[in-house]
Amino acid sequence: MHEALVTSGSPWLDVDVHPELGSTNAEAARLARPFHVVITDHQKAGRGRLGRTWETPPHTSVTLSVLLPAPDTGRGWMPLAAGLAVRDALRDVAGVEAGLKWPNDVLLPADDERKVCGILCELQPGGIVVGLGINVDQDRDELPVDTATSLRLAGAPDVDRTELVVAVLGRLARWHLSLTGGANARAVLHSAYRSACLTIGRDVELHIAGGDVRRARATRVDEEGRLVVTSGGAEYSVAAGDVVHVRPARTP
Repeated sequence: MHEALVTSGSPWLDVDVHPELGSTNAEAARLARPFHVVITDHQKAGRGRLGRTWETPPHTSVTLSVLLPAPDTGRGWMPLAAGLAVRDALRDVAGVEAGLKWPNDVLLPADDERKVCGILCELQPGGIVVGLGINVDQDRDELPVDTATSLRLAGAPDVDRTELVVAVLGRLARWHLSLTGGANARAVLHSAYRSACLTIGRDVELHIAGGDVRRARATRVDEEGRLVVTSGGAEYSVAAGDVVHVRPARTP
């Protein structure tokens, strides 16, 4: 994997592959080396949004973290750019079409828009740690919740995880370059995300830190990467929080 990633023209400087690890995000933050990749085959204490934790079964997932330089503006776009990188890699390597749920989930329409990847970005003194976990080979009973899926369950049972890692990091490097580039490059990123975002135009429940839940209609993603919603005739932007897509009632 080192030879495939650390090449001329690539920003990646080194790769650490661990048989098991508590949290790849924690390890990447501890190392504090920009463009240093941390990968594990078995994550035992992964961290998600709002303090959630999870464990990935051995040999079934792609779990990695990298420390990237923070852009001067638009830092809220970093998880959105990472989602685009995963979307691109799943299409190119697994032949699976994916959509994005604001701000940090990758969903597979082929399996009822279940979640195949979660993303966690954490601001550090040396930049932004970008962590992601992709479910590759799990069966249904190996997943923690019914709303999760894997590439195997979506019809792609033979995905090479090394090839997938290389593809994700290649796309992530490209989108990070767009994010840290000029206005035209950022505009390309913004347009690509808005086209891929399944949240825009949907009724959503916003789960805000502290336990509040608000019902709203998601209308767009603004220039700062915030979700713009309307509720009760008012429009406002949401910078953080969990979003649940409200599904239409099923008819008997």
